[in-house]
Amino acid sequence: MTVGVEEEFLLVDPATRRPSARAADVLARVRDLPPGAHVHLELSAVQVEFASGVCGGLDELRDQLTAGRRALAEAAHAEGLWLVAAGAPPLADPRPALSAGERFERVGSMYGAQVDGYQCCGCHVHVGVPDRETAVHVVNHLRRWLPTLLALGGNSPFDRDRDTGYASWRMMDQAAFPGSGVPPFCRTAAEQDARVARLVDCGALVDASQTFWLARPSPRYPTVEVRAADTAATVDDALLQAGLTRALVDTARTAGAAPELDDQVLAAAVWSAARHGLSGPGVDPVTARQVPAVELVEALLAHVSEALGDDRELVHALVRDVLDRGTGAQRQLRAGSPEAAVELLACTPAGTGSPRS
Repeated sequence: MTVGVEEEFLLVDPATRRPSARAADVLARVRDLPPGAHVHLELSAVQVEFASGVCGGLDELRDQLTAGRRALAEAAHAEGLWLVAAGAPPLADPRPALSAGERFERVGSMYGAQVDGYQCCGCHVHVGVPDRETAVHVVNHLRRWLPTLLALGGNSPFDRDRDTGYASWRMMDQAAFPGSGVPPFCRTAAEQDARVARLVDCGALVDASQTFWLARPSPRYPTVEVRAADTAATVDDALLQAGLTRALVDTARTAGAAPELDDQVLAAAVWSAARHGLSGPGVDPVTARQVPAVELVEALLAHVSEALGDDRELVHALVRDVLDRGTGAQRQLRAGSPEAAVELLACTPAGTGSPRS
């Protein structure tokens, strides 16, 4: 199955360690993107996005993600800025400008002060599926595992110059938007489309392409899109999200009907993953009980073991690396301060384009 990744990054002034609203200037300088890849503006003018091309395997995806980070880091460096791979800015600009564009203006008008300081960045994984009915079937199966992907991908412990005590404060910020979290169970693509249309009719979404669910059938591509993790601290962290997500999708495609898990238990599992990451308890959505978060990771690996195929050794090595070195959130906290965390996650403008973590 094909796979691709979208990564959102922050642009930061090295002198202040705070975000800088110059995304358009940076994107105008981007050169040498890999085949099929794109860069984009995001809602806040302190953010830029890299979207990989469609990749047939994880080795190709690694090359694309490395080249994308390098290209953006070089463009940022030319503007006197850093490209920072964090899920939220450790040191924030309280009210950064929104990016120019009619749709961004509509989002700003709809949500008002809710988006004034919103500067969160995610890692979005796309996996190819044959049709929308398959996509909905797959998303039903993914609901159980989205909190575990979040726990592995937490990379935003700081917010507005403070340690929040959360592994993913991005998830807490995103939870304020209508319909955030684990998507509802849908039996058909028509039911899924009707749910989105209802939220648009209620005035909670700008249009049918905007939802805040952590997984969905993509409104633009023939893919399932999973948006559980914060922007990855490193290329390898992003590659882990891609490898696990592709294996989950592959496992779900041929599985029977997914269980209709309790929505409130799933919400508790998302909150626990955002709060503790891998360093404390998680919630098993099936048993509705607290268990160590690392046990849920082990269960996920066992669940996708067959689907990992030739990627098994790589994915297991990437999981071991996260367990040994810590998630992005744990690495930020070990850096000792929000200022040090910004420096840690600043992507280098040459070489691999990866942060120092």
